[in-house]
Amino acid sequence: MEQKILVVEDEIKIARFIELELMHEGYLVEKVFDGRSGLERALSGDFDLILLDVMLPQLNGLEVLRRLRKERQVPVIMLTARDAVMDKVSGLDAGADDYITKPFAIEELLARIRVALKKNKTASEAHILKIKGVVMDCDRHEVTVMGEPVELTNREYELLQIFMRNKNIVMSRDRLMNEVCGYDYFGETNIIDVYVRYLRMKIDDKYQIKLIHTIRGAGYVIKDDEA
Repeated sequence: MEQKILVVEDEIKIARFIELELMHEGYLVEKVFDGRSGLERALSGDFDLILLDVMLPQLNGLEVLRRLRKERQVPVIMLTARDAVMDKVSGLDAGADDYITKPFAIEELLARIRVALKKNKTASEAHILKIKGVVMDCDRHEVTVMGEPVELTNREYELLQIFMRNKNIVMSRDRLMNEVCGYDYFGETNIIDVYVRYLRMKIDDKYQIKLIHTIRGAGYVIKDDEA
């Protein structure tokens, strides 16, 4: 699948040059020329990486990045004519994955793009949890069983995620309640048992798999026979 890159650069000639070089490398490219449009496209589009200039009209690149990071973790490489140390620090502190100053050699930019995409792919793969036909995509907040999507409430999802991240470890009800509901929870004390029952109905019973095991007097565990 071709990877999509958004170029947010107000200098039209530079944006076109970057676009042509990226297309030559096989990337799909979209470009916009101001910060506000860049933020809108970054939030609405499904991009694999964003090249973001710092000095932009309407909304500067650092502010675009700050707002973007509240909702998305797509890799961002900052482009700027500035080379002061504090400018680089500001970009990295705002959530940039990398920083390159103009003028730059296109070979260096392409290399930095490859590194950022590779790191993101590795991180995304770490966010995919798989046990006994159950697949949890933590980035998309989705769960499938035997390839079929399963609708879970937020609490059910959180509980299942805790189980899957701690496979083969017996989790006590108190620990589960603290992680799912918080230490200041004062509701029903059997809330974990209730959510476990819901998960079993939606996964274990429906798909005829033994996913969540009860350990009498200790709590619950998901056993992964392949671990």
